Amino acid sequence: MIFALAASVLFGQPPTRMLPGAQTFVAVDSPSVALTHVRVIDGTGGVVEEDRTIIINQGKVQTVGASSQIVPPAGAKVMDLAGHTVIPGLIGMHEHLHYPSGGGIPMYPVHAFSFPRLYLGCGVTTMRTAGSMEPYTELAVKNFIDAGRMPGPKIDVTGPFLEGAPATVPQMYELKSPEDARKLVEYWAGVGVTSFKAFMHITRAQLAAAVAEAHKHKIKVTGHLCAVGFREAAAIGIDNLEHGIIVDTEFTPGKKPDVCPGGDPRPVLANLDIQSAPVQDMIKDLVQHKVAITSTLAVFEAGQPDRPPLQSRMLDAMTPQAAVSYLSARARAAENPDPLDLATLKKEMEFEYAFVKAGGLLMAGADPSGNGGALAGFADQRNIVLLVEAGFTPAEAIRIYTLNAALYLGEADRIGTIAAGKAADLVVIKGDPSKKITDIEKMTVVFRDGVGYDTQKLIKSVDHAVGLY
Repeated sequence: MIFALAASVLFGQPPTRMLPGAQTFVAVDSPSVALTHVRVIDGTGGVVEEDRTIIINQGKVQTVGASSQIVPPAGAKVMDLAGHTVIPGLIGMHEHLHYPSGGGIPMYPVHAFSFPRLYLGCGVTTMRTAGSMEPYTELAVKNFIDAGRMPGPKIDVTGPFLEGAPATVPQMYELKSPEDARKLVEYWAGVGVTSFKAFMHITRAQLAAAVAEAHKHKIKVTGHLCAVGFREAAAIGIDNLEHGIIVDTEFTPGKKPDVCPGGDPRPVLANLDIQSAPVQDMIKDLVQHKVAITSTLAVFEAGQPDRPPLQSRMLDAMTPQAAVSYLSARARAAENPDPLDLATLKKEMEFEYAFVKAGGLLMAGADPSGNGGALAGFADQRNIVLLVEAGFTPAEAIRIYTLNAALYLGEADRIGTIAAGKAADLVVIKGDPSKKITDIEKMTVVFRDGVGYDTQKLIKSVDHAVGLY
C-alpha cells in the first residue's frame, strides 16, 4: 500500500483529515486566517513590504496587500502580527533523514522520527533528501506526513546514493557498471523516488547512464562528485551539483580521469583565484548548461573554532552521547585551529556569490553530516545567515532558500513565494531578518498548506532524540 502511494504526485494535496500524530503540534487550524500588520519578505528577492495583510483560505494564499486596504473575512482567525515578519516556507535542497553516529564510526542511522519535526519546526515546508541510506523508509515517512499521521515537510525522496567503488560509506551500494547504474535508476524510479544523487566515486560512464535513465523518467540528478569534475558532469547532462567548488576536483594538479584524488584538497582551493579565467570559464559552462548549485555552508562551517555559535536548543535536541561527541569535536577544533578551514569556507562563499552574479541558480540545504554541528533545520536557518555573510542581501538569501529551489523543482507556480493562488506555506518570525539576519531563528509558527504548526512544540518534542532515531 505504501509503495503504491509512493508513486503518486510529488507534492500531493493537503490531507483531508488531520490525524493525532500531527494534530498535537497544530496552533492554527482554521479554513480562513488573516495575518495582519505583518512585514512581508515575499521570496522574490525584491523590496521588503511593511504593514501587510495576508489572507489564507482553504490552504492557499487568497490575498496579499496593505493592511489599510484589506478587511479580514467574516469568521476568519485574525492574527495581529505587528513586529513580526512572514517569509515563504523554506525549501531545503540538501537535506537528509540520516545523521552521523559519532565516535568516528562511518555509519549514518536514519532519523525518521526527529528530523521531520526539526525541519518543519525550523521553517522547512518542502525538502529534498539529497541521497538516501534507507529509501524505503523515506518513502514511508513521506506518505505518513502526506496522510497527516506525523508532522513534517513535503518530501522529494531521493533514491539510494549512486556510488562507484570503493563505496565511501558501508551503507552505500557500489555500482558495478554503467548498465548497473541504469538498472538501479530504473528500479527506484518505478518504486516512487523523485530524484537521484550521484556520489564521489561514480565514473563518467556510470553517471552518463544514470542521468540518461533518470531523464527518461523526467527525474533530475544531482551530485556530490569527486572522480568526475564539474565541467565533465555538466557535459554529461547533470542537473545540479552539491556543495560548490569546495568539492570540485578538476583544479587538482595531476587529477586522473574517473579517479577521486587523494590527499587534502584544501590547499588547492585556498590558493584558487575565483576571478581567474579557468574558474570563470567553469562558472560560465555551468550556467550555459543550466546546472544549479546547492550551497551547504553550514556543514563546512562546523568544525571551525567557535562556529557555529553554540546554542542550547541544538544540544537539547541531541542524545547525551551525540552531544558529547559533537562537543568533543568542537573542542578539538578550538585546540588545534587550522587557518585552511576558514580560508576554504570563505573561498566557497566567494564562488557562490560569483556563480549567482553570472546568472547561476543557487539553492541551499542543511546537509546534517560532518561533525554533527549542522543539524536538521537549525543548519537551514544558519545557512541563511552565512549566505548574508557571503555578500547576499537578506532578501536574496531568502530567495535562494525559496523561489530558486521552487524553480528547480518545477513547482514555482505553487510554492516559493508569497502570492495569491499559491500554497499557504509560510513562516512567521518574531523580528526583522531584513535588518538583523539572525532573527531568522525566531520562528513562532510555520504554515504548511494553511495549517499553522507551533515551531517550539515541534522542536522540543525531539529533545534528546537526535543521535538515536
